[in-house]
Amino acid sequence: MMRAMRLCILSRGPQLYSTRRLVKEAENRGAEVEIVDPLETSLVLGERNGQVIHRGWPIQADAVIPRIGYSVTSEGVRVVRQFESQGVYVANSADSILQSRDKLTASQILSHQGIPVPRTALVTSWRDTERAISRVGGVPCVIKASQGTQGNSVHLAHSIRDASELVYRLLANRETVLVQEYIRESHGRDVRVIVAGGEVVAAMRRVARGREFRSNFHLGGQVEAIELMDEYAKVAIRAANLLGIEVGGVDLLEGRSGPILLEVNSSPGLEGIEKASKINVAGKIIDMISQRHRIQSTDLQEVIRRRSGHGALTVRIKDWPEFIGRRIKDVQMGESRALTLLRGKDHIWSPNEDLVLQPNDELVIYGEIASIRAHMQRRNTASEERF
Repeated sequence: MMRAMRLCILSRGPQLYSTRRLVKEAENRGAEVEIVDPLETSLVLGERNGQVIHRGWPIQADAVIPRIGYSVTSEGVRVVRQFESQGVYVANSADSILQSRDKLTASQILSHQGIPVPRTALVTSWRDTERAISRVGGVPCVIKASQGTQGNSVHLAHSIRDASELVYRLLANRETVLVQEYIRESHGRDVRVIVAGGEVVAAMRRVARGREFRSNFHLGGQVEAIELMDEYAKVAIRAANLLGIEVGGVDLLEGRSGPILLEVNSSPGLEGIEKASKINVAGKIIDMISQRHRIQSTDLQEVIRRRSGHGALTVRIKDWPEFIGRRIKDVQMGESRALTLLRGKDHIWSPNEDLVLQPNDELVIYGEIASIRAHMQRRNTASEERF
């Protein structure tokens, strides 16, 4: 008989709707659930993989759901990272939480991968506000802090003067300030998609009340069920995957030419979307976690580094022209081994040592890092001396 899953929910609000729903659905499935305030934990390091201590006892968990508020991000992420180092399944890694919470970082990652995002400019001085506004399409424009939740620190500026005052105020509070394109056709509304385990669980449209342009449910926005178009589902899933989000809320604007990614929330509220969609979102999240925690994802680099001084290095052959036309065995040395060869769109795993290298190849080698680098440097010096 399979042992019941031990689930830890990191949350400072056990009374909150989302936390209560997750607890109920987990217990309905026979799980043992513990709600832990991340600020009431301590970390013990140096004993094997370390421990997370709560009220004097180490937490024994098979899976962890982080429900960490913005105000305690740093403290919460430390706890999440400790669970990860112990090999515990965590629905949203420490890195994915940090990436998604920084709107600038998230936009950089997503736009680089072709996800449509509003034109955005980083402003470090209020004197640069006018130039930033011109780059995002003029006023009205959105002024926001790079970090924030539930629409806090997000403002719609109708004039350059208003924008400058908002930027000045946010900078005075030591915020990282973004000036963002205003998507007029999506004023006061957006689409929230819950993604869990790489699949869409539920979706809704949020509509702001009155003159408010922010549509957040916690700001009084109305919610309504929608039939999510495939185009929107694909963008939501891809955005969550790119940021490493296992369970998240993806907010999309309805642009003239299709979906525009606004934000990915690593700790989405469930009340509004369960109300609108009539879907048991909490139950679907728990079902996903019940399956995922038995098949752990692995950070290959972390596994590789467990042997002190060892790791994987990438050699771009175009940067080492003396290896063009040579065999893989000429690049390797001692105990080092070629893990994979990237050739165009192909990955050749455990490539044959006699394979001849081409100019655009990238060779991933595992071994003692210092020895590999020294070997490459010696080869480079010998090559230069020949000429």
